[in-house]
Amino acid sequence: MNITIINGPNLNLLGKREPEVYGNLSFEQYLEQLKAVFTQVHFIYFQSNIEGELINAIQAAGENSVGIVLNPGGYTHTSVAIGDAIAAIQPPVVEVHISNIHAREDFRKISHVSAKAKGTIAGLGLKGYELAIQWLLTQKA
Repeated sequence: MNITIINGPNLNLLGKREPEVYGNLSFEQYLEQLKAVFTQVHFIYFQSNIEGELINAIQAAGENSVGIVLNPGGYTHTSVAIGDAIAAIQPPVVEVHISNIHAREDFRKISHVSAKAKGTIAGLGLKGYELAIQWLLTQKA
């Protein structure tokens, strides 16, 4: 069973970027932990700082995954096109944010993704990805 994890801009800097907010692990290190917990899942992982590449990845995942965990990063607040891509595919999408976007700057409280996603997890650190995967697995039980 394929689950796709898509991370947006600056998430390639996890482990280096603001560790007090985002932690000390790179996403690749965290992905190894997820693989050890969810041995029944084949993870497809994609990260890009480019909006169009994220849209292409969402569309591709719509063809080959049972669900998507999406952290669109800063594009959450600006990209109508990413929201439209989510609306155009079948598999459920869970929006994940490592920090609590609702406790940050006002512009971060706007999401063009949330209304198209099945759910949103914010502010629980990397644990949010695990919770999103657990939920996706219950949808396929």
